[in-house]
Amino acid sequence: MNKYNRIFNFAAGPAMLPEEVLETAKNELMNYKNSGMSVMEISHRSSLFNDIITEAENNLRKLLNVPNNYKILFLQGGASTQFSTVPLHLLKTKAAYINSGHWSSRAIIDAKVFGDVDIVASSENDKFSYIPDCSNLNLSGYDYLYYCDNNTIYGTKFKEVPDSKGIPLVCDMSSCILSEVIDVSKYGIIFAGAQKNIGPAGVTIVIIREDLINNCREYTPNILKYKIHSDKNSLYNTPPTYTIYMCGLVFKYLLNNGGIEEQEKRNLEKAKYLYDYLDNSLFYKTLAEKNSRSIMNVVFTTGNKELDLLFVEEAKEYGLENLKGHKVLGGLRASIYNAMPLEGVIRLVDFMKTFEERHHV
Repeated sequence: MNKYNRIFNFAAGPAMLPEEVLETAKNELMNYKNSGMSVMEISHRSSLFNDIITEAENNLRKLLNVPNNYKILFLQGGASTQFSTVPLHLLKTKAAYINSGHWSSRAIIDAKVFGDVDIVASSENDKFSYIPDCSNLNLSGYDYLYYCDNNTIYGTKFKEVPDSKGIPLVCDMSSCILSEVIDVSKYGIIFAGAQKNIGPAGVTIVIIREDLINNCREYTPNILKYKIHSDKNSLYNTPPTYTIYMCGLVFKYLLNNGGIEEQEKRNLEKAKYLYDYLDNSLFYKTLAEKNSRSIMNVVFTTGNKELDLLFVEEAKEYGLENLKGHKVLGGLRASIYNAMPLEGVIRLVDFMKTFEERHHV
């Protein structure tokens, strides 16, 4: 065990953070830049915090190569708040949604409060075990196309960006943002909760094309208006200051360690190591189709509920935590986000081997 007795945390979120980031936060906790205050105590109107949020935004722009005609917002309410904020701005006549899992299903329910919503592609018929074909969707007459890029519960991931046929493309990237290179210019809106790859829970990143900012319905509450947050540089109300500071540290860490390109290579290596073992095991079964697999959330099972529960408990003795699958699906799940090192995946596979040897009949 390391000097802090830290375990390998495979939780779907809040998730692990880079140890280097935690060390920096620890060292700056009591007295940030000789201010005599913690970041948690600094006014969000101060020049010190203005520097923090400005640097965080600039570094995120560099990481994702965000075009100049896009705004970056640091908001509250979690990604779930965007399920309503998006249709409040974009849904005028009817909206097209791709239903690939639990969170897109939740977004569809919320969007229907504001207007007509059609499901133009779905994998619900097979318990969301695959990504539906979105290569040639009929999107005539729709205001926007919405999808969730990575499905944490079911362990699936879009391998291609759906063709939105010229209408705004909206994407929930909560569990995969910063894990791979993306082309932001293909999207109208990208949003993501922080607690997977960005930082601690408490802030939601919204990347929005400028022409979509001021399109909200007249009755939209001010707190849900993109334009107000944009005009106030995400300081319309008191933001989650410490969380934004932590996100900024993560952005700097990624820039200093090869950027998104290098992070994508690491993530692919980790996922391949785990999937290769699973594919050669007669004991464990994966639940997502091969061509739809996520590299962030690996979902599997022994096929026996009692053994799955025993697996979770015995894994703790190896310093492996939070391997229980989501209650919606059951089974087992290893979330291997950016901060999970290859060492953690290797230890998981080593444990899986010993567990299989002891329990495989």
